[in-house]
Order: sequence, then structure tokens, then C-alpha cells
Amino acid sequence: MMEGFFGNLLFGLETAFVPMNLLYCFIGVFLGTLVGVLPGIGALAAISMLMPLTFYVPPETALIMLAGIYYGTQYGGSTASILLNLPGTPSSAVACLDGYPMSKQGRSGVALAMTTVSSFIGATFGILVLMLFAQILARVGTSFAAADYFSLMLLGLVASSTMASGSAIKGIAMVLVGLALGLVGTDVQTGAQRFTFGSIQLADGINLIALSMGLFGVTEVISNLAKREHSHTVQNVSMRSLIPTRQDVRQSIMPIARGTGLGAFLGALPGTGTNLASFLAYVAEKRVAKDPSRFGKGAIEGVVAPEAANNTAAQTAFVPTLTLGIPGDAVMALLLGVLIMHGIQPGPRLISEQPELFWGLVASFWIGNLILLVLNLPLIGIWVRMLMIPRKILMPAILMFMCIGVYSVNNNVFDIGVMIAFGVIGCFMARFGFEAAPLILGFILGPLVEQYMKRALLLSSGDPMVFLERPISAGFLTATALILIWMLFGAIRGKKQGITI
Repeated sequence: MMEGFFGNLLFGLETAFVPMNLLYCFIGVFLGTLVGVLPGIGALAAISMLMPLTFYVPPETALIMLAGIYYGTQYGGSTASILLNLPGTPSSAVACLDGYPMSKQGRSGVALAMTTVSSFIGATFGILVLMLFAQILARVGTSFAAADYFSLMLLGLVASSTMASGSAIKGIAMVLVGLALGLVGTDVQTGAQRFTFGSIQLADGINLIALSMGLFGVTEVISNLAKREHSHTVQNVSMRSLIPTRQDVRQSIMPIARGTGLGAFLGALPGTGTNLASFLAYVAEKRVAKDPSRFGKGAIEGVVAPEAANNTAAQTAFVPTLTLGIPGDAVMALLLGVLIMHGIQPGPRLISEQPELFWGLVASFWIGNLILLVLNLPLIGIWVRMLMIPRKILMPAILMFMCIGVYSVNNNVFDIGVMIAFGVIGCFMARFGFEAAPLILGFILGPLVEQYMKRALLLSSGDPMVFLERPISAGFLTATALILIWMLFGAIRGKKQGITI
């Protein structure tokens, strides 16, 4: 087993060490850290903005860069949380609870250094889990029939929408909207145009890049411009202040270990992701602490455990995404969309049919995390200065680059209009508590769900019982039904208590 492990790693390093892939890996993790540092942008908006670049490079290069942005944001997100009490990413919001009090105590350097170390340890363990279990899960997946895939993807959609933050019913509604938007365009099997309203521009469907840029990028720009800008005083961080004490290291060892284990498990589950991992890691540390009253006042355990958890989850989220084609969150869904746009079918056969892509991507994770470890500590001074860029300058510049990017894909002004339209829609969605992530999941998985459903019905001569006769499919459908019943029960109970579900 170990020979296969190191053999696959060496095979992947051959791809990862191609000069272009190394360059794009560096660009990805650098931009990811930068995006993580700047509050209010996030990985989704950054990946959406840079997706047009993926059309001009090989698929493995594109994924290496976009994945680097994803896990790079997990490193950088804690910087603004610790220094300004402003989370750079949702998953780093927990770092505000004890990171900012440490900063006010003059220990921001220690907090930043330990978050970098815990992030690296968590990410390293997550990559090991990905390498050890991805092939096993892929071998299981190759035994799936079309009906099994349909049921599995249905389960992924329902689980992702109901386990997301906010209302589960609104999450389901957004999935259905995404499914409907995914139907726009020409039916591959019949050639009939659906929901195009006679528009030639919609014959190929709604552009994924324009949709994602609008819902995440433009929405973030508008919401950030609408906020009142406050001036902040950022504490100066010297290289000497980064050195932790022995007590800091001793208090961090077990929290990092617990956070890493929790993140590895939660990251591989659809619909959980880095946000839940970081919050649960903080709760767990507070529960096991001998003196819980220290939390919220600068306890280092409350900083390192969530950071280890969210970075581990960021890596293990690739397990179901790459091996089963089931994205755990919206970022993974966008990465699946990149694969599909390059003509690569995600799923259990990805490892055997595209070994260079899979193992090259995994090997790039090792390289990217080493780059992040080296970059983060020396560049903390630069990140601190970046936090002082006025929002009124930064956000319009981002919007301009998004318009250029979405236009460059098809040289089509219509796509810019789609992006702006969905940006405005995204603002209204956010205003009324509708999340965009389930919509993206439904949009990307919708055509695949339809494809496997039609294939299963074709093979069974139109008999819908095929979805219940196969044990694997029946098991997934049962799990889906249980989640929906749980959601309905929660909605009824919340209504009785006067709570909006």
C-alpha cells in the first residue's frame, strides 16, 4: 500500500512540477491568501472572477490555480479576524472570538503565527486523507449504475441545501431555482430548445461564469459599497512578535489534533464544509477545556482549533467532489463546472481516466501548502497594509475586472448583462435570506441529475421502480427522505415556537 502511495505521489509531482503548473499554483495560493485577508470578498467571488482564465490553460493547470485560491483563503481569512475583528471569510469568523482579544493584549503576532502553523498541519492531514481514501471511494463508485448516481446526486442536493446555514426550506427553494436555470438551453438528447423565449443568446444555456460572477462577485461588490466605511488602526506586527512561548505551543497541540480530526470528517460530508467545521471545533474546545471562562478573552485554543479544522475540511472536501462528482459546497460545485467545461466527466472514473489531472492536483496541494507556510509569516506586514485600501477604490476595480473577464469568455456583451442581472438578484436574495450556494449546486448538478434519470429510465424501459429495486439507489433515496422529514419536523416545531425555519 505504501509503495502505491509514494508511487502516486511521485507520479503527481511530475505534473505539479511542470513550470506552468508551479506558476499557477503560486498565483492561486497568493491570490487566495490576499482574498482571504480582504474582508467581504471570499473564495467564491475570487474563483468566479478568475474562471475565465481557465479557458486558456490545460484543465489540470486551471484546477491547480482555482484550488489554490480555495485553500489559500483559509490561511488568509484569519488575518483580518485577528487584527481588525473583521472575518476575511465566513469560516474565519470564529477566529475573531479569541484572536482579536489576543491582538488587544499585544499578542497578535503569536496568534497569526499559530494560525499559520495549525492551518498547515490541518491541511497536511487533509491531503493524506484525500490520498488514502479517494481511490477506495472511487472503486466503490464504479459499481454504481445510472439509477444509483441519480439517487446519490439527489441526496447531495438535498443534504447540501438543508444543512446550509439559514432556512432549510429556502435552501430547497434555491436548489429548485438552480435546477430550473440548468434546464435553459438546448436539450442534448432531443435537440429541442427549452425556456429560451426565442433568444439565440440562451440556446447554449446560461453561462456558468456569468451566473457565478453575478451571484457572488457583483453581489459582494454592491453589498460592500453599501456599507459605511470605518477607519481602522492595525497593530504593527514584527517578526520577533511571531515567536510563541512554550506554553502557547503546549496549549495548542491537542486542540490542533482535535480540530484536524473533526475537520477531516466534516469536510468529506456534502453540505457541511469549512464553516461548520470551524464552529464545531471551537465549541468542542470550549466543552473539553478545564476553564471555559478563558474563551472569548484570548485563549489560543480558540484560535488554533478552528483554523486547523477549516483547513483540513478544505482539503477533504475534494474527496467526494473528485471521486463521486458530488460537490460539498458551492466552491466545489464551481470546480466541477470547470471540469465539465473542459470536457471531463467528474466521477469514480476520473482517477483512472485522468490520472495526471487527479494526482497532479493532489501533489500541488503539498506544494501549495508549503508555499503558504513560507509566504504567510514574512508577508504579514504586506497583508496589514492591504487592509487599509479604501473600499471605494477596491470594489469598483474588482467590478471592472469582472466585466472584462466575463466578456473575454465568449466575446459576448450579453454575458455581462447576465452577470449584472444576477448580481442585482443576488442582493435581493441576500436581503430576504436566500443563499446563492444551493442555487449554484442545483444549476451545476441539475443537468447531470436529468442525464442519469433519463438513462436509468431508458435502460428500464420507463419503469420508475428501477430507483427502488437497486439496493444502493434505494438506500440513497431513503436517506434523502429522512433528511426531508427531519427538515419538515424542524419547520413544524419552529413554527409552533414562533421561529422562522
